[in-house]
Amino acid sequence: MAELPSKVHLTSHPIYLRIRGHSVYEDENQRTWLYLVMDTGGELQVRLCQDDILSGYISLTNSPETSSTMPSMWTLHLGSQYLDSMGQFWRIVHHVKEDDMEEMILELMENS
Repeated sequence: MAELPSKVHLTSHPIYLRIRGHSVYEDENQRTWLYLVMDTGGELQVRLCQDDILSGYISLTNSPETSSTMPSMWTLHLGSQYLDSMGQFWRIVHHVKEDDMEEMILELMENS
């Protein structure tokens, strides 16, 4: 009999996420997070999936394209949102762990 995936909603979030390479952020525990920008028809959202990538496989980047479109860092603010390096606030839409995959979705808050 196949096991059902176990989905757990997490309330403990990374303290910070800093850009580490193309499509990769790293948290304070050196865990890497792949990101994908999603346009939901008005609200800008970023999907982050925790995935261990060996540091030798991460190409460091400070390219103008990456730095202008994505913040170089997010810092946890008041426990339920992030403040990015450009002074914008992002709310945590959800943060779940299903089996061994951790996923977090951040949404840019209006008037931030």
